[in-house]
Amino acid sequence: MATVTRETIGKLHDKVTVKLTKEDYFPSFEKSLKQYAKNINVPGFRKGMVPAGMVRKMYGQSIFTDEVLRAAGSKIEEYLKEQNLQIFAQPMAMREDAPKNLDMNNPAEVDFSFEIGLKPEFEIPAANGKKELTRYKVQVSDKLLDDEVVRLQRRFGKAEPQDSVTTKENIIYSTFELCDADGNLLEGAAKIEDTELMDKLPAKMQEMLMGKKPEDTIIIQPKAVCTDEELPVFMKDSLKLGVEAAENYYKMTLTKVSLLIPAELNEELYGQVFQNAEIKDEAAFREMLRTELAKEYDRMSRERLQSEMYEILVHSTPLELPVDFLKRWLQEGSEKPKSSAEVEQEFPGFDHQLRWTLISDKLIIDNNISVSREEVLDDIKARVLAYFGMTPDAAEDTPWMDEYMNKVVKDDKTMDETYRRLLFDKLFAFLETKFKLVDKDIDEESFFKLQSAHDEHHHH
Repeated sequence: MATVTRETIGKLHDKVTVKLTKEDYFPSFEKSLKQYAKNINVPGFRKGMVPAGMVRKMYGQSIFTDEVLRAAGSKIEEYLKEQNLQIFAQPMAMREDAPKNLDMNNPAEVDFSFEIGLKPEFEIPAANGKKELTRYKVQVSDKLLDDEVVRLQRRFGKAEPQDSVTTKENIIYSTFELCDADGNLLEGAAKIEDTELMDKLPAKMQEMLMGKKPEDTIIIQPKAVCTDEELPVFMKDSLKLGVEAAENYYKMTLTKVSLLIPAELNEELYGQVFQNAEIKDEAAFREMLRTELAKEYDRMSRERLQSEMYEILVHSTPLELPVDFLKRWLQEGSEKPKSSAEVEQEFPGFDHQLRWTLISDKLIIDNNISVSREEVLDDIKARVLAYFGMTPDAAEDTPWMDEYMNKVVKDDKTMDETYRRLLFDKLFAFLETKFKLVDKDIDEESFFKLQSAHDEHHHH
């Protein structure tokens, strides 16, 4: 009869020893051996007619080892269930546990030792309704609205070909090729194509390009033509390379020059921006734009508030973790083992996310927060209709929707992602009732200067 014992070896970190007798595994070994003999194919014998002694000699030890290990695993699972132990990940064999000499010809008592990491019991004091948080309301100023109108006019504008570079408003089409300081191309140099607004290029390059015509070339060394601030942006956006390539020389060939002509403020532009709304004049366009900007800033403000609640809960909830066990699991628990240095580097982020998982799970369970299958399907359907500019009321006029939804319900990834998003939307809506929220108007510039919630806290 198997016995299971448990002892504490660290904070929320226990050792569980499973001791098996012959009776715990040998009957299942003999049964598996017989079953294997019925299905095995051995040249010279009909299926199911291979002598038992031959099967035992050829495969017995492997089957025996599997059955002993299976019995040990089964017993520890039963124990964990009986004791109602909430553990992290899976039990891990003790490192110092000596290799077992499992011999099918000499079945005997055998014991296995595992270590387990126990989940902590804890309370969440921050969610007691006393903590005060600011909920920002970003004001859509006239300047912000004017800037957005100009941006949209440029976005939907047209590019007219030009004979040469004459203004910062020019669109520069070019190729870059690796070369030496004299412009001689290096063997095998690939062409890197780029399209960029003149005004977005480094200031020194703008000076070099002014007056140039298509097919003209210049030789640049990024490190020499860019400021420290310009360099990483230029290397990433134009050359598609890292800053480590900034000391190389490149031959830039101008292939085309265009001038961006902003779109006029008329019904054509209004229809391009708001495809499913009939907007007849600039006043209505600006009002619709103001409404959409306000929605976007409300979303950003809500994300900031949620981030702040997240950080406060993670950093103020007193809960202990079995650090030694978790570091070992992080190091050995995946297919590709990690080095100790990798574990130390990754652990702070892992620890942070794990705390949030424990806290959010507790909040969801304790407060009966749930999402039904119908809510998931309704959300997916509403998003599809919104993509086509339709309201949920229009679903009856979309005969293709049923077929689409039949495919969606079989897409586990989409269903799971939608479920989790809705679940956490409900969780944060609940959390908003557990903090004292103070509404505050703020302008766009000040909003973006606010320190992020993440930066206000430090990792554990």
